[in-house]
Amino acid sequence: MLMDGHSLAYRAFFALPAENFTTATGQPTNAIYGFASMLANTLRDEAPTHFAVAFDVSRKTWRSEEYTEYKANRSKTPDEFKGQVELIGELLDAMHAQRFAVDGFEADDIIATLATQAEAEGFEVLIVTGDRDSFQLVSEHTTVLYPTKGVSELTRFTPEKVVEKYGLTPAQYPDFAALRGDPSDNLPGIPGVGEKTAAKWINQFGSFADLVERVDEVKGKAGQNLRDHLEAVKLNRRLTEMVKDVELPKTVTDLERAAYDRTAVVMVLDTLEIRNPSLRERLFAVDPGTEEAEAAAPVVEGVELDGAVLGAGELKPWLAEHDGKAVLGLATVDTWALGSGSVAEVALAAADGAAAWFDPSRLDGADENAFAKWLADPKKPKVLHNAKGAMRVFAEHGWTIEGVSMDTALAAYLVKPGRRSFALDALSLEYLGRELGPAAAADGQLAFGADDQAEAEALMVQARTILDLGEAFGEKLAEVGAAELLRDMELPTSALLARLERHGIAADRAHLEAMEQMFAGAVQQAVKEAHASVGHEFNLGSPKQLQEVFFGELDLPKTKKTKTGYTTDADALAWLATQTDHELPVIMLRHREQARLRVTVEGLIKTIAADGRIHTTFNQTVAATGRLSSVDPNLQNIPVRTEEGRAIRRGFVVGEGFESLMTADYSQIELRVMAHLSEDEGLLEAFTSGEDLHTTVASQVFSVERSAVDAEMRRKIKAMSYGLAYGLSAFGLSQQLNIDAGEARALMDTYFERFGGVRDYLRRAVDEARATGYTATLFGRRRYLPDLNSDNRQRREAAERMALNAPIQGTAADIVKIAMLNVDRALREAGLKSRMLLQVHDEIVLEIAPGERARTEELVRREMASAVHLRAPLDVSVGAGPDWESAAH
Repeated sequence: MLMDGHSLAYRAFFALPAENFTTATGQPTNAIYGFASMLANTLRDEAPTHFAVAFDVSRKTWRSEEYTEYKANRSKTPDEFKGQVELIGELLDAMHAQRFAVDGFEADDIIATLATQAEAEGFEVLIVTGDRDSFQLVSEHTTVLYPTKGVSELTRFTPEKVVEKYGLTPAQYPDFAALRGDPSDNLPGIPGVGEKTAAKWINQFGSFADLVERVDEVKGKAGQNLRDHLEAVKLNRRLTEMVKDVELPKTVTDLERAAYDRTAVVMVLDTLEIRNPSLRERLFAVDPGTEEAEAAAPVVEGVELDGAVLGAGELKPWLAEHDGKAVLGLATVDTWALGSGSVAEVALAAADGAAAWFDPSRLDGADENAFAKWLADPKKPKVLHNAKGAMRVFAEHGWTIEGVSMDTALAAYLVKPGRRSFALDALSLEYLGRELGPAAAADGQLAFGADDQAEAEALMVQARTILDLGEAFGEKLAEVGAAELLRDMELPTSALLARLERHGIAADRAHLEAMEQMFAGAVQQAVKEAHASVGHEFNLGSPKQLQEVFFGELDLPKTKKTKTGYTTDADALAWLATQTDHELPVIMLRHREQARLRVTVEGLIKTIAADGRIHTTFNQTVAATGRLSSVDPNLQNIPVRTEEGRAIRRGFVVGEGFESLMTADYSQIELRVMAHLSEDEGLLEAFTSGEDLHTTVASQVFSVERSAVDAEMRRKIKAMSYGLAYGLSAFGLSQQLNIDAGEARALMDTYFERFGGVRDYLRRAVDEARATGYTATLFGRRRYLPDLNSDNRQRREAAERMALNAPIQGTAADIVKIAMLNVDRALREAGLKSRMLLQVHDEIVLEIAPGERARTEELVRREMASAVHLRAPLDVSVGAGPDWESAAH
């Protein structure tokens, strides 16, 4: 099987929206994903013994030298596509698939050469390509698989299919193509001669050569046009013929498929943040080395496991024998939903090869007491994967986990924070070279019957893998200077977050349901207004119908052109609202906002647990900067600057037994961090002056008295200051302020004239990151940015923005974690019943016990303000009230 890599990657690029397939560094992956999906499916369906992929090198080939206008009509390759072919090559290399690219030739010349050689050696040949010129290669032993719908459907072109489609044999196809011309290659056709006439002439005269020899016999105007354009058509014929003797470094027999380098495949997919489990399964299912791997010992190579399935009365003696000798690895099968859960199975593993599996429901009293005592003993070191999840659900059984010395998921995050998959099987393959069996799910959990010995062994293998990964990560953390970060910050934070998730926050169901109805009514009202504005009904959710209404019926200004027409996304609607007096763009914006709010509130209502509280799940390993995020529900998704968003927050209320909620956050923490890191005297003075920061800075930038700073000046400077902390460019600032790029650049230059320390720091941050390959926070949290030296401008500039904002955002995130830990410790040491519930962005939300408000506020202010010493002192704002919104400050 031979694939035209460029052809298929380009089709995949246009079949999948780039905005849905982009890494955190801004690298689009839609072409890679689509190509990999087609590759997996085709290898599965066709099962070739030999395989290769051919690529173009550039548009400069023997064809362009012979005809300078060859493909000259093609538009510039989209920036989003650039670089993806190179990355597809990395994936193919990891799969040990042969790939070819030869200067001066196109991919189809390489394919023609290999196909000809393969036929001569008795192979059946499949060619997968979106180039119809390949039909000339079709024979009794060569079939072309041609994509007819995106990258998901392939049509088999056999000799019979070519005849059915064109009325010609494959050998006649290049004659036909020469007469027809090819607009995509900029090969001119003959005026007045289409496909039917071209096919008729070839059938009538037998071949192109015979047609040329008897050209005077062709009658009518079409015949005269043929004679007038004969030289151009002859050139077409030369260019259409594929070269079948390209000199290649390998022969057909070298194309035999080989086992993957599975570790490398996982690393490529992880780096590209392609984490769809279905695609990974399909790719690995067609690995020629799969049977070898499955035929190997059931336990991983190099690991001897002395495992035992324990019954009642057997866990206590097992722990007595092993827990004092070494660190134990722990793996579980558990469930957690809507604030409650249970542990179904537990496996333990020791470094000496001993392992045990048990069902917690079958423990006797002595076993359970011994297990609970071991879990709660901080002197008994334990290694887990995603310890927070275990801590949260073990508490449902009355068990407390202390003494976690290593969390392999958190360690992997600190070693390589840019990756998006922290699945146990992927880490095992990458760091230990071991492949876990199919029972190891992506989240590190298993699902099987309790009496199945083989599946119990699989969980014990997981426990042993976690233990061995812990040892490997111990060395890796030391290499990147992150051992203390894990021990002193991330592990304690995970334990705290487990308690926060169990606490949850009380919800006013009636209030939220009323809001959902209000938003639903607003959505319907917007629909009615939209229909009335154009005089008929249409589907507001249909991009096609919106395009017809906006740009057909109403003839509004055209927006950005996409493959499916002119875009009607939110940015386009906002732009249209400024370009026309018609009310529809404004109505559509309101409709989408109200629909989004309705979905948000519906999601909140669905997550209210039986205890009347919402238990979000916090993620420590999603944001590469170290920030926390939340899911189920996402509490960072609730708007705070709109009245509707504030109304939603009123649905989060104080719970039974407590008197109020309290919120505390840092004022302008990113800007304070930027001032500290840059040591800019002017910015530090602005913070210590006691005046409004943005007004003070604006007065310096615009050279006016503070009293002369108006709202527009302040708005521009606020956007500028925060923008610099987030790596904003002059273009981005112009978009944000709705000013032209020149004015934004002038504003930025003036800002830097006044605050040269900030300018110097930002330059230094990028230069140092380019030299070392990473940025670091004040606390040593690294973010690796290999794209800083990329030849791809888009990737390089995205990495530069990250080099600017990662130290600032990351340091701010670290400070918030330190503050949370300090506040929690102080609450417990003071014996207070008030407790922390949430951390959202830079804000901490607490639930205050009766009579403890003043003491808690004093404690919170003290611990947060002293979390770290900055040159621009931390400023803490605190508020309290019966609900989240009322507690705002």
